[in-house]
Amino acid sequence: MSIVVAFSGGLDTSFCVPYLAETFGEPIITVTVDTGGLSADDHRAIERRALELGAREHILVDAREDLFETQIQYLIKGNVLRGHVYPLCVGPDRVVQARHVVQVAMERGVSRIAHGSTGAGNDQIRFDVALGVLARGMEILTPIRDGGLTRADTTAFLEARGHDVPASTTTYSINTGMWGTTIGGKETLGTSQTIPEDAWPTTKNPAAAPDEAQSIGIGFEGGRPVSVDGTRMGPVHLIDTIASMGAAHGVGRAIHVGDTILGIKGRVAFEAPAAAILIPAHRELEKLVLTRWQRYHKDQLADFYGMMVHEAQYFDPALRDIEALFDASQTHVTGNVTVTLFKGHVSIDGATSPFSMFNDAVATYGETNALWDGRDARGFARILGVQSLLSHANQTTQASS
Repeated sequence: MSIVVAFSGGLDTSFCVPYLAETFGEPIITVTVDTGGLSADDHRAIERRALELGAREHILVDAREDLFETQIQYLIKGNVLRGHVYPLCVGPDRVVQARHVVQVAMERGVSRIAHGSTGAGNDQIRFDVALGVLARGMEILTPIRDGGLTRADTTAFLEARGHDVPASTTTYSINTGMWGTTIGGKETLGTSQTIPEDAWPTTKNPAAAPDEAQSIGIGFEGGRPVSVDGTRMGPVHLIDTIASMGAAHGVGRAIHVGDTILGIKGRVAFEAPAAAILIPAHRELEKLVLTRWQRYHKDQLADFYGMMVHEAQYFDPALRDIEALFDASQTHVTGNVTVTLFKGHVSIDGATSPFSMFNDAVATYGETNALWDGRDARGFARILGVQSLLSHANQTTQASS
């Protein structure tokens, strides 16, 4: 009976292949689920790595469209930013990866699945919860967590068996996905240091970015991004295109401190140029077409939705309910937004929509209007202030008594 290993080609999953083969004496099938950030060369290199480590078979699954349809589109529709900063770069990927790994295991008749998560991070919980839901009856193996192994331990194990370990995989833990990349290293173990320049995988140093700004137009239909500068694109191509543009201008770098699933504080560096551009562009378009109460309630639900996705609760039915509300709210979120990229910054230049509620034929803010006159405004202000008037009068009476 084989063992299926969720395989990225990094240090931890590389360790799993020979370790599990030696421990169980069974063939290893490695499965790489591409959720973005991997080139054709990367695919080939990962397959070579898996076979060199002793895998009997390596399988590649392209799940980028799946990731967009089940996860990213709702992060955009909800303008989801964890702690108002972090766009959930790779956490949502784990659900998609787990689903496809389980599918491969079922197709091969395999009853054991392994992942390389440690016992300290969020990913172990995300994988465990997803696999627990999707792979009922299968045994989940987590050798690094179960053995309490450090990166030095796994490096020594591989080197003792003649497998090379690139220094970068020992120094920094880098997780790449379509929606962004996370970077963890010695600097993120504390809160006072940033990471060195050479640890950022793709984005240009903002100080060295082009001296000329770049303006781009992003088209949305029903809350989904559909075009760049008038050219229609599928979601995967569009996000890759926007990410490349942003990376060239140093857009999307940040470091996030937040609460981990396990209850401790965590810190991670990330670069997410596509999210840094698309979320504010989408939010600006929503300001034109949604009512204040649509936006208010969306914001409350989006914060909850992001927390639940981050904390491995993707399968709770409440999230399907929120997604249905997001979808309904996006009926008129159609239009074009112009943004400018310059040395790490994204600025919104303007937005247009056929459903815009910004109607200068009805009223011009601070000047004229056609829907009411001065007497209406005076009466509205008097009624609007009734609660504050009564509360203030009550407090004044109590203070003087």
